[in-house]
Amino acid sequence: MKKYFFLAAILCGMASCSSVAPVAATSNNVGSKCGTATETRILGLFPFAGDHGINAAAKNGGIKKISHVDVQKYNILGPVYTKTTTKVYGE
Repeated sequence: MKKYFFLAAILCGMASCSSVAPVAATSNNVGSKCGTATETRILGLFPFAGDHGINAAAKNGGIKKISHVDVQKYNILGPVYTKTTTKVYGE
């Protein structure tokens, strides 16, 4: 019984993870606009939906001058389900 409890605790601890990291910055002023683009993958290899590129995020936010870019990654059980969101800030 203790063995199964330990295994369940490990799996729950690794069940999901989310992180945000800055990717790029320019000398442009921080604008009031924010554009996002999201991509979902299954098993780390197969794109399920979306495009998480910087150009797509800037286009979605109507941004012409980019000030900085953040990327947020969320996954469940490692690469089983991965969602990547790119956020572009600028004017």
